[in-house]
Amino acid sequence: VHPHDYQAPTFVCLSEAPAAAAEVAVEESGPAAGNSPYQLRRKSLLPKRTASSTAGASTSTTEPFSHRAKRARVSGKSHDLPAAPAEQYLQQKLPDEVVLKIFSYLLEQDLCQTACVCKRFSQLANDPILWKRLYMEVFEYTRPMMHPEPGRFYQVSPEEHDHPNPWKDSFQQLYKGAHVKPGFAEHFYSNPGRYKGRENMLYYDTIEDALGGVQEAHFDGLIFVHSGIYTDEWIYIESPITMIGAAPGKVSDKVVIENTRDSTFVFMEGSEDAYVGYMTIRFNPEDKSAQHHNAHHCLEITVNCSPNIDHCIIRSTCTVGSAVCVSGQGACPTIKHCNISDCENVGLYITDHAQGIYEDNEISNNALAGIWVKNHGNPIIRRNHIHHGRDVGVFTFDHGMGYFESCNIHRNRIAGFEVKAYANPTVVRCEIHHGQTGGIYVHEKGRGQFIENKIYANNFAGVWITSNSDPTIRYAHCDPTIRYAHCDPTIRYAHCDPTIRYAHCDPTIRGNAIFNGNQGGVYIFGDGRGLIEGNDIHGNALAGIQIRTNSCPIVRHNKIHDGQHGGIYVPWSKQYPMCILFGKKH
Repeated sequence: VHPHDYQAPTFVCLSEAPAAAAEVAVEESGPAAGNSPYQLRRKSLLPKRTASSTAGASTSTTEPFSHRAKRARVSGKSHDLPAAPAEQYLQQKLPDEVVLKIFSYLLEQDLCQTACVCKRFSQLANDPILWKRLYMEVFEYTRPMMHPEPGRFYQVSPEEHDHPNPWKDSFQQLYKGAHVKPGFAEHFYSNPGRYKGRENMLYYDTIEDALGGVQEAHFDGLIFVHSGIYTDEWIYIESPITMIGAAPGKVSDKVVIENTRDSTFVFMEGSEDAYVGYMTIRFNPEDKSAQHHNAHHCLEITVNCSPNIDHCIIRSTCTVGSAVCVSGQGACPTIKHCNISDCENVGLYITDHAQGIYEDNEISNNALAGIWVKNHGNPIIRRNHIHHGRDVGVFTFDHGMGYFESCNIHRNRIAGFEVKAYANPTVVRCEIHHGQTGGIYVHEKGRGQFIENKIYANNFAGVWITSNSDPTIRYAHCDPTIRYAHCDPTIRYAHCDPTIRYAHCDPTIRGNAIFNGNQGGVYIFGDGRGLIEGNDIHGNALAGIQIRTNSCPIVRHNKIHDGQHGGIYVPWSKQYPMCILFGKKH
């Protein structure tokens, strides 16, 4: 073939493989092509061109035999030449099962190029079974892991996915990444022919080596950590890497990263938008109570970084350090769908002006509080399940703040929610129930706003306010039974039976349902104050509201009813020269 006549083959990258068949220009078959259906097409030699056979040609009568006439480019189907029998057999008559068997020996780039041959090959080369085999060989997932945008991963069921081949879709999204797979790197690099077309994939034996590859710009920062237990690796993240577990079945159970000497993961300044997901992260020191472990955690998130932690199981057996510590100005992680349980200290600790978003997490059976918020920490905590703690469920103190919404807090050994020492959280539409002591405990000058919560079935008071606390409770329905001595109560819109206790505190309790407590609904004593407004307080074993020992709350527009021991109870005492409850009896 003359060099000018040669056309380079077309290579199609994985992300650009067409869904429909590409039309291929058909070459002219030789005269012997019809002798056998297995005869491959051959390029026939053209005769010498003459003036009589070529209209409009040069006046020269002949052309050297070694120079072949260029074919006219075929632009439409109407001019296509008929396919040779062998080509027709391969593309049209060979059974699908045989073609699929042949295709099963191809890697992903070969399949994409094969899909460009014809419409039938395009359909067969996109068979989900072929792509599932390739996908599981590389990534191990038994369900496709979709990655539509940075920082977002989720698995789908192939039967319910919108597209017919989610395995191929996920392959395209995850293709450019490095893999941590101990023992496989040597095999991969020593067999280049076996893995031809996967030159863009990188394999490492350790996570530290993969992080070093990111620093040296060998790849973009997507790291797959495959099945196994990785022990005592120093994982300090100071760049926006993405690290995700890769394993069959429940991924987070199969990929375990553990440290026995130092914090397992440390996020430092520069790790904005880093992502860690789908793995188990453990801190398991040999000496679980040694003081030198005081600053160590499973996850340590420091100043000026905002990583995403997603679908992780987080465990710590250290008795002197929390499982997750978020500390410092500008520390603002997003932690979602994680399980922070069975830890020997605090589960989640947010302090020193740290913030962050914490959603849809399971926090249970921790030795101390499920969540601590301290020293102007101000997180947003939504839809968390905080239960069966061996201490309090949520503890805010020392000017801790935070917004808590739609959390389910129950069966903790002490209060479900404790507020102390100038802490001022906002708790909205949460369920706080079945506490082994009380529901909400506000004391020692604690404050807070508790709005539209359900507080029920706690062993002691639903809300307990004491020690110069000042809550606000609104919109409650109360029992009309009222007890008072040497007081002049006036009660408005009351049909309640909740228990709320406070002293020297100033919380706001508004729009809550406080019911079915084993004692009272709201209990205020020890110079407690606050606003109790618009609550529905009913079905409690003792009074809906009890007010004692120099307490002076504002109680209005509550419904207090069906209590077994009265609606509002204000005992006689020399400490009460005057006690006024505004409103009218319901």
